[in-house]
Amino acid sequence: MIVVVCPGQGSQTPGFLSPWLAEPGFADRLDELSGAAVVDLVRHGTESDADTIRDTAIAQPLIVAAGILSFEALAADGRRARIGGVAGHSVGEITAAAATGILSGTEAIDLVAERGRAMADAAALAATGMSAVVGGDEAELLTRLDSLGLEPANFNGGGQIVVAGALDALDALRAEPPAGARVIPLQVAGAFHTRYMAPAVERLAAKAASLTPSDPTLPLWTNRDGSRVASGAEYLELIVGQVSSPVRWDRCMTSFADAGVTGIVELAPAGALVGLAKRALKGVPTVAVKTPDDLPAAFELLDQAA
Repeated sequence: MIVVVCPGQGSQTPGFLSPWLAEPGFADRLDELSGAAVVDLVRHGTESDADTIRDTAIAQPLIVAAGILSFEALAADGRRARIGGVAGHSVGEITAAAATGILSGTEAIDLVAERGRAMADAAALAATGMSAVVGGDEAELLTRLDSLGLEPANFNGGGQIVVAGALDALDALRAEPPAGARVIPLQVAGAFHTRYMAPAVERLAAKAASLTPSDPTLPLWTNRDGSRVASGAEYLELIVGQVSSPVRWDRCMTSFADAGVTGIVELAPAGALVGLAKRALKGVPTVAVKTPDDLPAAFELLDQAA
C-alpha cells in the first residue's frame, strides 16, 4: 500500500517550481491556480527570495499549488488507482482534499489563500514563532512548555515536537532546553496550531461554508488524531479546527503502519515528511518528489503496489 503525503509550511525554497514550469502543461495549470489564489504563484515559485515566500499568505497557496501539480502528474495514466491513501501535514491537508476529490484544485487554492491571509493577519497580532524540539523526554518538555506559556503545535513523531508561542519564551526554551533535547528555530512567521490562531478560525469557517465538498474517493487520514475520514464535510470542519489545534502527524504515521503501508511518496515541495518517515517507519521505502525528475522513481514504487 503506497501512501501519498502532502507537506506543510516551511518546505518551500526559492525557485523550487522552476523545474516544474519547464515541463509541458505545468505552466498553464499554475496560471489557472494563480488566478484562483489571486497570488502570482509563477513569480513566487521561480523568482521570489526566501523572505518573500516565508510570508504565510504566499507560502500556503504556493505549497498547495505545488502539491496539486505534482499529484496530478503522479496520478495520471491510471496510476491514481494504485494509491492506497493520502494524508497532508498542516496546510498539506488542503492539498490532500484536492488529491482525494473532496475539492477541485481551484476550490482548494481558493480555500488555502483565505487560510494563508487569515493566519498571516492573526500572526501579526503578536510576536510569535515556532521551534522544533528534537530528543528529550516528552513529558518533561510538555511541563516546561506549560511553565513558559508555550504550546505543542506539531507532534511529528521520530522524537520531534514543534512548539510555538511568544518569541521571548521560545528564546528561553532554547537557552535552557529539557535534558537531551535540541531546540531549533523554524523559519515560519507565527505560532500556528495554537491559541494565537483563534482569530483565523472564524474566517476560515466562513470560507469553508461557501464550498460544497464531495466525499473522498481515496482513503484519507486526519491530523486531528490520525483516524480515517470518509466524509468530505467532516474533513473540511477538521481543516478549520486544525488551524488552532495541534497536528498529530505521529498518529498519522502510526495509522499508516497499522494499515500496512509499503511505501511513501511525498509531493512537492518534498523532503521533510519522508525524513520523518525514515525515523518512525523504518524500512518503508520513500520517494520525495522534488522535481519532475523524481517522478519515475515514484511511478516505479506505485507499479510495485499494482
